[in-house]
Amino acid sequence: MDQQLSDHEFLTVKELADLLRLKERKVYDLAASGAVPCSKATGKLLFPAAEIRKWIAQSKSGGTVPDAVVPVARPPIVLGSHDPLLDWAIRESRCGLATFYDGSMDGLDRFVRGEGMLAGLHIHDARSKRWNTPAVARVAADQNAVMITFAKRRRGLVYRSGDLALARLSDLAGRRVVPRQAESGADTLFRELAAADGLDLSDLTFTDVARTEDAAVEEVRRGNADAAFGLEAVAVSYGLEFAPIIEEEFALLVDRKAWFDSAFQTLLTFCATPAFADRATAYRGYDTTDLARVVWNA
Repeated sequence: MDQQLSDHEFLTVKELADLLRLKERKVYDLAASGAVPCSKATGKLLFPAAEIRKWIAQSKSGGTVPDAVVPVARPPIVLGSHDPLLDWAIRESRCGLATFYDGSMDGLDRFVRGEGMLAGLHIHDARSKRWNTPAVARVAADQNAVMITFAKRRRGLVYRSGDLALARLSDLAGRRVVPRQAESGADTLFRELAAADGLDLSDLTFTDVARTEDAAVEEVRRGNADAAFGLEAVAVSYGLEFAPIIEEEFALLVDRKAWFDSAFQTLLTFCATPAFADRATAYRGYDTTDLARVVWNA
């Protein structure tokens, strides 16, 4: 073992796994828990041989690496932005994941704090015109995580049939609009696009904040607001009119260890079934062609 450690200044995950006679997943667990010294300076996990030697020496008890160093497991919770199709898939697949939806930025922050296994995101970066990756790379660069596509979704203006037709954000001037929470991707996007379309937000009357896509559209259906900046899928399900504004990218940021857990694998497997594809088509406003494509890797 000493010879193996002295051959290289740094060891890869595979080399350390072979050295310790462990599975590579166990090495990822040890690194994520902080139990084993490692570096991510190159974007990949590397283990300094000198510090590994000290770690092994300190861990000796009968000549084995203790199995007690196990990272605290993330709770089986889906964080972030509410998506009707994802919500349906979680329930229908019976994967066992719970949900806590309170906006993309809230979900990203909670994910970094280890409060869930995955987070649904639709965060638009106005400067680069890219979705999700700039925010995740900035906030979660040190996480052992991967981000995959879930779907593209059409978002726009939702209003009641019979009302004066809406076509662009500037048409909202003088109307009652359902706002979303400040931590949501929808709120950030709405403000960005409103400014680009010349809409002064002081010309709007905002109703009570809605914290999910369904809640926002429900306010319009009940007549408590004239319009919401919502999803086509929800507008259709509530029998309301919809004017498309933008196609956004909804992604899932997933803890790398949770990826292999039965809960997430059950959900992912279900999302590859005809039943899921049929529901996505029936909802309208979804494109799931690139489902599960990796778009960012820590």
